[in-house]
Amino acid sequence: MSQAMSDNELWVLSFYRTSEISGSLFFGRLARSMRPGPLQRDMTKHFADESQHAWYWTRCIETMGGRAHKMADAYQDQYFEAAGMPVNYMEVLAITHVFERRVINQYAQHLSVPGGHPAVKQTLKTIMKDEKWHIQWVRDALLEMEGEYGKDHVRATLERFQKADQEVYRKTMKEQEERANDLFRRQAERL
Repeated sequence: MSQAMSDNELWVLSFYRTSEISGSLFFGRLARSMRPGPLQRDMTKHFADESQHAWYWTRCIETMGGRAHKMADAYQDQYFEAAGMPVNYMEVLAITHVFERRVINQYAQHLSVPGGHPAVKQTLKTIMKDEKWHIQWVRDALLEMEGEYGKDHVRATLERFQKADQEVYRKTMKEQEERANDLFRRQAERL
């Protein structure tokens, strides 16, 4: 039973890493631009977590004997094409909430495939703990913003970004289907 990393596994892990880097840079710029307070505090923690996640993926890939690919685009880069650029913090948090739910679901799906490398499984478990907090703090902040923006407007914004997420996910999965299927098939064969 070989634990060698396939080209497709390296590509998927590099894709995860690139998405974490992209998120870190995005949240870092936001945190820097915000007034001090609870929202900036949580955004700063989120930024730090995303940066740490990119490091975890880098370390995981190197532990498995690989070097991360330099990827041109991250998953979330496609959101702005599908839904438009967020125009206020409420929209930023709405798109973040939708995206973080997608991430934790993708990571949980990856974790559930039998035969995965122990380094990948540990990395997924570690990151998923933070992702749960990300979903919680963003959900709480959105609830607080309902007073300013209105419950219906917040809900409509979430729905708009959920539709964009579905579009981006379908497109991304179509592009990645062969790689993901090969990766998951190889992991199952390791058993």
